Amino acid sequence: MADIKPAQKGLFLRKSELRRGIELLFFAYRDFTAEADRVLAGYGLGRAHHRVIYFVARQPDITVSELLAILGITKQSLARVLSHLVAERFVEQRAGTHDRRQRLLRLTPQGAALEAMLTDLQCKRFAETYNAGGAESVAGFTQILRGLLDEPTRAQLLKLSPDHGD
Repeated sequence: MADIKPAQKGLFLRKSELRRGIELLFFAYRDFTAEADRVLAGYGLGRAHHRVIYFVARQPDITVSELLAILGITKQSLARVLSHLVAERFVEQRAGTHDRRQRLLRLTPQGAALEAMLTDLQCKRFAETYNAGGAESVAGFTQILRGLLDEPTRAQLLKLSPDHGD
C-alpha cells in the first residue's frame, strides 16, 4: 500500500470522494446480492426471505422478538415473510420452553440447505475479494463498515459474532 503524502491526507474527505464511497456501497450491495437473488427467485423468494433465513441459521431458536430487533422491520412485514417461509417448509416455529407465548424459529433441513447454498455463493465472492485485497485491506474494509454502523447495531453484531466485536 502506497504512503499517503501529507498534502493528500484530506483528499478522501472531498465531497466527490464521499459520493464515490456512497455509490460504491450501493453498487457493491446490488452486485453482491444479485446471484443470491437469482437463486431465491427460483424458489419464489426474495431478499426479505433471505435475511430471515440467514439470521435464523445464525441463531437457531431465535425468538421472533430477537429477529425483529436484528432486521429492524415491522411485525407485519416479518409475519408476511415468516408465514411464507413456514408454509414452504424452510422455517419451523415452536413455543418457547419457559414461556409458551414465545415463538422460537429454526431452519428445516430444506431451509438449512438453501441457506448453505446462498451463504456459500456470498462467501466465495468475499473470499475472492479478500484474497485479492490482502489482510490490510480486509482490516480497513471491516473498520469502515463497522464505522458506518450505529451503536445499537454494533451491539447486535457483537451478540451475533462475539469473537469479532472488537
